[in-house]
This record gives sequence, structure tokens and C-alpha cells, in this order.
Amino acid sequence: MILRPVLVASLLGLLAHPAPSGKSMKKDDTLPVVEPQRMKVTQGKLEPLPDGRLVIDSPKVRAVAPSQGEPKTRALVAAMKAPEEARVAELRFTYLGATREQVPLQSGELRRQVGLKLRAKDGCNVVYVMWRIEPKAGLVVSVKHNPGKERSDDCGNGGYRTVKPRSKEPVPELEPGDDHTLRAELEGRALTVRVDGRSVWEGTLPEEVLTFDGPVGLRSDNGRFQVELRTHP
Repeated sequence: MILRPVLVASLLGLLAHPAPSGKSMKKDDTLPVVEPQRMKVTQGKLEPLPDGRLVIDSPKVRAVAPSQGEPKTRALVAAMKAPEEARVAELRFTYLGATREQVPLQSGELRRQVGLKLRAKDGCNVVYVMWRIEPKAGLVVSVKHNPGKERSDDCGNGGYRTVKPRSKEPVPELEPGDDHTLRAELEGRALTVRVDGRSVWEGTLPEEVLTFDGPVGLRSDNGRFQVELRTHP
């Protein structure tokens, strides 16, 4: 059989650039990993693994990654000068199932979830990007805003506001052993959330998010995970 030159070129092109399978996604390794010693745990416990990841085995974990060596006042001035600056945070995790002890939220709901904290000024003023696992799977973005309050004991579960997205896609239902990447890209008030590279949430945060600022972090409730937090310093 004689192959025409055009057909030969087409076959060679397919071999050189195979169609994507959709099963393997190249991860973005340009975001630096937050080293375990930089994590400030405000509730629960994070255990480091030899490979640099962290183990979550507590029913409630709250932690942030403060800028290293930067005075609080200088960080605040920088935030006031450039509130529109883009922020990117990424949580790579392996889901391991439920914790032995289950602790309800302050609202009384028993929820299992994991996610990112953005602009985390303190326990009363923060943006949450949460991947809910139980009782119902889904991606929820909420803003907790309590002017003049800092400690969780002072504000409790007050000041929460769920943000309605402009567009939204379902997230996978997690099973023990599943690996995923949750990524949040915030520019000013415009937020895009991606799961394994696919956009699952796009929308605009309320204006009050520009009245406070802080580092990124992570949060989990009633779930066991191995995690790796990535963000720009």
C-alpha cells in the first residue's frame, strides 16, 4: 500500500501530539509549597510527613500561612495600597475518610469538609472556599465579616454570608483514597475556583472583603486528610 505524503504527515502529527486522555493533568508547580514550620495552627493539629505534606486527623483544624518576616503594620499598609492585587492559593489533598470523633459546627450541623481560607485577617473576618463532603457534596464560597471583632469566641458563627456564583459546576463526590487539587484565584473581588484544573465556581465577592486582609490558610471539619498548601509568599 502506498501512503500519500499528506496522509503520512497527518499520521506523524498524531504520533507527535497524541490526543489528551483527560486522566492525567499537569499540575501547576509554579506555586511554592508552604513549609510546615511556616503554618500557624489556631485550632486542631497538623502532623508533618517526611515528604513535606501534612496530616489532618483532628475533627476541627484551622491554620494560616503568615508572610515570613513581614511586620504586621507593613503588611496592612501594602494591603491598603493594593487591594486589587491577585492572590492564588492551592490545596492538594488526599481524602482518608471521617475522623473517629465527630464534632458539630457551632450551628449544630454535623458537616464534613475541607477548604481554603483567603484574606484571613482573624477568626471573625475571612473568606472561605469549602469543598463539602457530607451531608451533601458541593462547593460553597462564604464571607465571614464581623467589624471590630477578632476572636472566634467573640463572633461565634455570626457574620457569615454565602456568595452566589455567576457560574457553577458540580464537584466530585469524595471517596477515601481520592486525590484532588482545590485552587482559588482572587483578583480584587473576582474569584475563580478550580478543581483539578477545571473551573467549578466563578463570581464576585461582596465589597466588604476589601475592608480586611490577611494570609491564606486551610480549614477542615470532621475529615482525615493528607494536605499540601501552596501560595505565593
